[in-house]
Amino acid sequence: MARESLITQEGLDRLRDELNQLTTVKRREVAARIKEAREFGDIMENSEYDDAKNEQALLEQRIAQLEERLRRATVVDEKQLNTDMVGVGVRVHVKDQKTDKSVKYKIVGSAEANPSENKLSNESPVGKALMGKKRGETVSVPVPRGPARKLKITKIEAK
Repeated sequence: MARESLITQEGLDRLRDELNQLTTVKRREVAARIKEAREFGDIMENSEYDDAKNEQALLEQRIAQLEERLRRATVVDEKQLNTDMVGVGVRVHVKDQKTDKSVKYKIVGSAEANPSENKLSNESPVGKALMGKKRGETVSVPVPRGPARKLKITKIEAK
């Protein structure tokens, strides 16, 4: 049984847009490539046909993955966000106690996590350590090498 996945409204909209793009535009493009490749003759030795069929398989796999994510998605009501403690949907400001660097993370569900945009999953090591903590608390996050990182929560905001 698939587990429920928390997601923000923004993340849900992005998943729906991608699914719509893939099921309408991209499916037609791949179908046209397959049709065109078939016209080249014998499909047994036709690399264009093989490439188009492989692309179609990858496309259908991604569509199925998105549909499953949408089925499991539970939207976090951003109007109900509690800024007293870290939870999915909030933006949390932390200060690394060793380097003195400050960083802002948005805590999101695993479906929309993107570390390069500072969107951390509530299931990631840092996200998990921050969940449920309050402003002023210091959390310890294990790292693969060396001592654990100590992060102090300096601010929690809804947007």
